[in-house]
Amino acid sequence: MLKGNFPLDKFGQLQTPFYYYDMNVLRSTVDEVERQAGKADFRVHYALKANVNPAILREVRRAGFGADCVSGGEIQAAIDAGIAPESIVFAGVGKADWEINLALDHNIFCFNVESVPELEVIDALAARKNRTARVALRLNPNVNAHTHHYITTGLNENKFGINLADLDAVMTLLPSLRHVQLVGVHFHIGSQITDLTSFQSLCVRVNEVQDYFLARRIVLPHVNVGGGLGVNYEHPNHFPLPDFEGYFQVFRKHLHLQPGQSLHFEPGRSVVAQCGSLIARVLYVKQGAAKQFAILDAGFTDLIRPTLYQAYHRIENLSSDEEERQYDVVGPICESSDTFAKACTLNCAHRGDLIALRSAGAYGEVMASQYNLRRLPRAYTSDELAAH
Repeated sequence: MLKGNFPLDKFGQLQTPFYYYDMNVLRSTVDEVERQAGKADFRVHYALKANVNPAILREVRRAGFGADCVSGGEIQAAIDAGIAPESIVFAGVGKADWEINLALDHNIFCFNVESVPELEVIDALAARKNRTARVALRLNPNVNAHTHHYITTGLNENKFGINLADLDAVMTLLPSLRHVQLVGVHFHIGSQITDLTSFQSLCVRVNEVQDYFLARRIVLPHVNVGGGLGVNYEHPNHFPLPDFEGYFQVFRKHLHLQPGQSLHFEPGRSVVAQCGSLIARVLYVKQGAAKQFAILDAGFTDLIRPTLYQAYHRIENLSSDEEERQYDVVGPICESSDTFAKACTLNCAHRGDLIALRSAGAYGEVMASQYNLRRLPRAYTSDELAAH
């Protein structure tokens, strides 16, 4: 899993913590997405919020994917990576004026609009530039994704999207907005979804929305069903690829497109999670009153998901093949929440051992912070290390 010539510090030790990206895993994943989506000519927009490492974005561009962005910074990163503006979609409940203007200046494919006030602001800003902004209505389908409540986005109680009950009012308003063009509808029900029946439920709701528009003799050019497909965090070696075939098949079977309509997807985690690992070093093995602690040099500043979501990551001791013992694997941050796992079974740990926190390619490096004035983790790919 970990191969290559890694940079050493002045004492001849490996500089940790750092992110390591296995580019062969990434390419296999990207190729599988491309193959399965291509069976029905589905359009793919990679969700940059999962990971914006330049090496990742190069592979996204190579595959011909578009970009799903939720900030002006992500729009700029996509453009800088060579992703065509006409394949960029821009979502988010709080688009700032400068971000909207940036998207207008680059003539992106579509704004996924999440409220009436946002529609009105986009119309006004587009009018100042004498432009017409293409928009899709992000509708809240009130579909339960059966995932962690922090990453559920498709219920009426969530901040995202326009509730279906408000759709009539939006359609009444649209004709008065002369600088926006309605070109589609957009949905996203959540993240890390492993029960594909949630996507079947989404298809039912999308079909109902399609009927709503057809009753008004409106056929929208595109439908965007977001992303959300989960990965296997427990067994990344055995299941490096998510079930893209089953995922896309749900939509081929259950969603009823109209002639000429295109179907768009926004995968993020499922593309990049399994290619990445956070590599850390054991600083101390501490015997507590009732347990042992393996204290790493990586903390929630480097990988916040376990603290924020109580998320699971498989943890492996790369330096030891001794008998297994149980540890609370923790970081150095001055917060009790800085814990990666409790009662985690590892090969016997010693000071200096290298530890891998697997499936960290999504929402790892991109969410790192400098709390406690810590340095941001570096990132290396298997390609660049093999070249040394």
